[in-house]
Amino acid sequence: MSRPDTLSAGLIVPPPASPPRSVSIFGATGSVGTSTLDLIRLNPSAYRIVALTAHSDAEGLARLAREFSAEVAVIGDPAHHDALVAALEGSATRAWSGPQALLDAADLDADWTMAAIVGCAGLAPIMRSLLRGRSVALANKEALVSSGALMIDAARSSGATLLPVDSEHNAIFQCLAGASYDLVESITLTASGGPFRTWTLDQMRAARPDQAVAHPNWSMGAKISVDSATMFNKGLELIEAYHLFPVGLDAIRILVHPQSVIHSMVEYRDRSTLAQLGAPDMRIPIASALAWPQRIATDCAPLDLATIGQLTFEPLDEVRFPGPGICRAAIAEGGAAPAILNAANEIAVAAFLAGQIGFLDIAAIVSTVLAGYTPGEPKCLQDVLAIDSEARAHAAAAIRTRN
Repeated sequence: MSRPDTLSAGLIVPPPASPPRSVSIFGATGSVGTSTLDLIRLNPSAYRIVALTAHSDAEGLARLAREFSAEVAVIGDPAHHDALVAALEGSATRAWSGPQALLDAADLDADWTMAAIVGCAGLAPIMRSLLRGRSVALANKEALVSSGALMIDAARSSGATLLPVDSEHNAIFQCLAGASYDLVESITLTASGGPFRTWTLDQMRAARPDQAVAHPNWSMGAKISVDSATMFNKGLELIEAYHLFPVGLDAIRILVHPQSVIHSMVEYRDRSTLAQLGAPDMRIPIASALAWPQRIATDCAPLDLATIGQLTFEPLDEVRFPGPGICRAAIAEGGAAPAILNAANEIAVAAFLAGQIGFLDIAAIVSTVLAGYTPGEPKCLQDVLAIDSEARAHAAAAIRTRN
């Protein structure tokens, strides 16, 4: 039986690399980067570190570069270059700094690249890695939300591999296992429902930032925790899934699953449904991407269904949680809308965390910016960045009018 063609998804299957697999990690000092390095510590002979990057944590970056004998360490903020050089003194690791150095690091030969730089700062290095035909493990939501068509086109044209790291998309990837998309009936993204799953609109209107970041299952940063509370996070994941898995927008669904044990499901034409299960530990999907197409051992806790006891499911309430619907409409509109949505949401979330707006204002501000700012379709990454910048200005103006 011939292997199904996965070219249309940008998930092109290369032959497995012979160990040790050479690895670059963009965003090495963040949660995804440190989790990736935790896995490499468990399998040290299987991997060789080419490049590690960080934005401003020179000491932390140097410490990791020394531990893993990285060839290059890149600090994104040039103001920390001297600190990085001093911290690496006596080591064989080269110290680079600045945005161009991130691109230069993406040009280095690496079998596998972890793309975990947060925000639009990660777009250019990801694009460079894709254009070089690398295997790229994608942990940066902005890449596919803001510039999904451009990223997929780059992967397709160069023969690069996109490996999803988000637990939901990695679960879908595992459930598909290379199957033809013609055989797929639907894809279901599961959502915990966040900390406000059972709250009324009146309760959410008065929600505080400390309540919004208190996720019931996952330990995450403040921004993504608020996105989970608004469920914009699930809408952004829907946009990512639309680009990664071309089954059509109507075939991508969202289901609330409070236990966060089933990470996503794929239903086939014969009505068989495959689900990927696991403990809420990001190292599990990272391990899947790091070792793909093989598997590696981890020290993650095993799944204990008897202790969990039951798995429950609820439909998405789009009245209390309009975020996913706003995201679905944005990707249906296409063009610049997803990039505008992503930028406006980031600014609105930051304003909420700073106490400048209320929780329910987040969705309202995103909708206002989408309605009031309608640039042309981005044709290149520079267009995306320009749209992102202008959308942020529109969001900031919308916030001022609400104060």
